[in-house]
Amino acid sequence: MNVLTILTLLGSLALLMFGMKKLSEGLQKMAGPWLRSLLQTMTSNRVMGAFTGMFVTASIQSSTATTLMTVSFVNAGLLTLAQAISIILGAHVGTTFTAWLMSIGFVFDVTIYAYAAAFVGIILSYLQRFKNFGEFLFGLSFLFLGIITLERADLALELDKNPAVMDFFHTFEAQNPFAILLFLIIGTVLTLCVQSSAAITAITMTLCSTGVLPIELGIILVLGENIGTTITSIIAARTANVNARRAAFSHLLINVVGVVWVVCLLHPFFTMVCSLVGCDADALMTDTAYAMTHASIVLAAFHTAFNVANTLLMIGFVPLIEKLVCRVVQPKPEAEDEESRLAFITAGLLHTPELSILNAKKEIEVFGQRCQTMFGFVQEMLHTEKSEDFGRLFSRVEKYEGITDNMEVEIANYLNQVSERHLSIESKAEIQRMLRMVSELESIGDACYNLARSMSRKRQHTKEDFTEKQQEHIGSMMSLCEDALEQMNHVIKYGEQRYVDLNKSYNLEHEINNYRTQLKNQNILDINNHLYDYQMGVYYMDIIAECEKLGDYVVNVIESTGIKEKRANGF
Repeated sequence: MNVLTILTLLGSLALLMFGMKKLSEGLQKMAGPWLRSLLQTMTSNRVMGAFTGMFVTASIQSSTATTLMTVSFVNAGLLTLAQAISIILGAHVGTTFTAWLMSIGFVFDVTIYAYAAAFVGIILSYLQRFKNFGEFLFGLSFLFLGIITLERADLALELDKNPAVMDFFHTFEAQNPFAILLFLIIGTVLTLCVQSSAAITAITMTLCSTGVLPIELGIILVLGENIGTTITSIIAARTANVNARRAAFSHLLINVVGVVWVVCLLHPFFTMVCSLVGCDADALMTDTAYAMTHASIVLAAFHTAFNVANTLLMIGFVPLIEKLVCRVVQPKPEAEDEESRLAFITAGLLHTPELSILNAKKEIEVFGQRCQTMFGFVQEMLHTEKSEDFGRLFSRVEKYEGITDNMEVEIANYLNQVSERHLSIESKAEIQRMLRMVSELESIGDACYNLARSMSRKRQHTKEDFTEKQQEHIGSMMSLCEDALEQMNHVIKYGEQRYVDLNKSYNLEHEINNYRTQLKNQNILDINNHLYDYQMGVYYMDIIAECEKLGDYVVNVIESTGIKEKRANGF
């Protein structure tokens, strides 16, 4: 064993993981718009939820990303716990495609195809129209090159000729409970350290294909990898709400229960899998040459059969799993301040940039709704007579103003982090629009706070109330603003769908502008006619003018969605 061989082994792992990353990113960019649309229409039906998880994971080649996205959506209340469990079950099936992809590199000599894919991929990556497909091919080629180099490096190590290594592995028997537990722990720990079950699966396939590791122990390692891949979501959910923590725990529970039952039925289950792929189970365990030839196919088939069987078994017990995790994972004793918490991006960036964008988009929807809630407090202040109630409402507006400031900063920082990753041109443009949107939403929060301060100043400096006409005019103006905010949130939520009518928003802005001009002229006449004094007119027009500014900010938010441009181009 020399240094060059060790470096080659480490480099092949790096190639494998880099190829997996580029392949996943290429798939994400190609499927990005479709993926986000699919995730927004998740159903409460547990079977369809499982299919959703399966297709999303197969499309992006990352069960971790799908699980983190699911935990994030549960944290925000977009998904119920039962829906999340169904999606996680489906993700377990979707992730099995990776093992089959890697097994090709062990069964066939794909060296020439890998180099050809790299050549074509690098050319296509420079062509705007085929850039994403080129990145996919480039990642696929590096994946296969990593597998080929890993296998050759393992052969160069000649571990199968090292008596100490061979004796170590062959001292363990798959029927021995201690050996099973040990290799489950090894698979779990390795996956947790590398943060890539695909890389550990490739190593397992390599060791089994070169005769170093008995295939029955390789199967135990694969089962341990299934447990190790659940730890990431548990770590991500630590700061989330109780339902998100329950979703993450259900991920661990499903895999642990699955591993327990399959270990209890290991020999008959292994025999069944071998018969499905046309292999002799007894020969695999007794004939080293036969096992080396068929190891990768059997491991991929076992991985798929285990996850499919576990999903079919567990999907009927989703309500029971839900009850169990609710009993185990209890709410934190301290009360959580839901108003000041971010709903979707508390778990940080997802492994999948397209899903990170979707998370930010959902967070912006919450931002818009909080702005509307804040304006509702302002409207309530207008008709509040008791000083104590007025002070309580003003404090809430102040609190929400701080919340909107924090949301702008945190969402903008999150989007900036996403923009530093590999994204399609469409996704980069969308991030720019979203950055402008959060800035304008924060301005709406400022406008609401300015309205509250104007009312507070008027209350502090004069005991007089607005005249009945002034109250009526302010109420009408605020009603127009309320309609504008309602329509704005409708556009933010359904902006990518054709039935959104922007004319309603622009008409409301024109109404607000015209009404402001009308009231401004009327205010001068009323002061001259001594209907109220000049200072009362100043307080009155401050409120009207701030409402008009709020209407402008609402239109800016709508324009920042880019819907006009999409329709102009026929999309």
